[in-house]
Amino acid sequence: MERLVGTTARGIRAPIIRQGDDIVRIVADSVIAASESEGFKLRDRDVIAVTEAVVARAQGNYATTAQIAEDIREKFGDEPVGVIFPILSRNRFAICLRGIAMGAKKMILMLSYPSDEVGNHLVDMDSLDEQGVDPWRDVLTEEQYFGKFGHNTHRFTGVDYIEYYKDLIKSCGCEVEVILANDCRTILDYTGSVLCCDIHTRKRTKRLLRAAGAAKVYSLDEILTAPRGGSGYNEDYGLLGSNKSTEDTVKLFPRDCQPVVDGIQAELRRRTGAAVEVMVYGDGAFKDPVGEIWELADPVVSPAFTAGLIGQPNEVKLKYLADNDFAHLSGDELKAAISDYIRNKDNDLTGQMVSQGTTPRRLTDLIGSLCDLVSGSGDKGTPIVLVQGYFDNYTK
Repeated sequence: MERLVGTTARGIRAPIIRQGDDIVRIVADSVIAASESEGFKLRDRDVIAVTEAVVARAQGNYATTAQIAEDIREKFGDEPVGVIFPILSRNRFAICLRGIAMGAKKMILMLSYPSDEVGNHLVDMDSLDEQGVDPWRDVLTEEQYFGKFGHNTHRFTGVDYIEYYKDLIKSCGCEVEVILANDCRTILDYTGSVLCCDIHTRKRTKRLLRAAGAAKVYSLDEILTAPRGGSGYNEDYGLLGSNKSTEDTVKLFPRDCQPVVDGIQAELRRRTGAAVEVMVYGDGAFKDPVGEIWELADPVVSPAFTAGLIGQPNEVKLKYLADNDFAHLSGDELKAAISDYIRNKDNDLTGQMVSQGTTPRRLTDLIGSLCDLVSGSGDKGTPIVLVQGYFDNYTK
């Protein structure tokens, strides 16, 4: 019988996961229990996706603000530290900022504007136009910014991030000066010691600063790359991808994830016979059209995945075939012709018109974005997502 359902995604509930828990066993148990409860079966090439948060929790990959401060002091000493291009987030950055401020005596906080890297706005573009401000050229002091634009709050959180970050830094006993600029080299007018807090542009930022003569340049992925006083760490991403845990603790991005995904794959193969694919996922890569926020605050969508998830889709556009190659057909003849075309399509459709309009992104970025939307970031209690039928096509 022809299958009439394509891709489905199910959020799978799991117990609250604590440090030291066997994440491989818990994921396998949860998926199998859900299949028995809901009456579905695992099939080959199903995708089991596990949120990075529970992997890091099971690993106990945490750090305190004091441990962050220790790393900052070792790297920068007593020099004023330029902290540039942080995102505007209480969850993602504020606790990291607290640790940085505890490790520094003076900070020059340089914010990008009109928005941060992931689209959180300090001010809208229309206001810049009204004031004749060019964000690519003009450097604004805190006083100049407030004089031109007043005190603006984030449309979703209601937070005035300039005041919030400034007060947080001061509460740690650190002197602070706030400026707004978009050329990273502007910070060198204030200090030669720089901590780059941008995520996806950090390599270019460091390259430009070093070429301009910066004395010390680090980025967040170079903070806590090794344990500090018993802290967690991430040798690849440091503080990038971290989240607030408590008022003085962050949960770091998980490390050593490949054994986790390989272990889950092997366990489910042993217990169900299905050759599933497995990935760890964090933020999806998509943009909110209203708030203009790009979701990807993690350094990558997926830090680890099994081999079957390498690559990107190789798909043809059905409507292109229907409107062009087979415009003279309809009904069963059209279905048969398109099905035959799909069965015999090239292994690499790059550049061919028949693939125009398909999504040229990596599989892990596409599936991870789907899973992030399914699991959400709140109280759904589904840190595991089962995706079925993703690799099906019109012929299946």
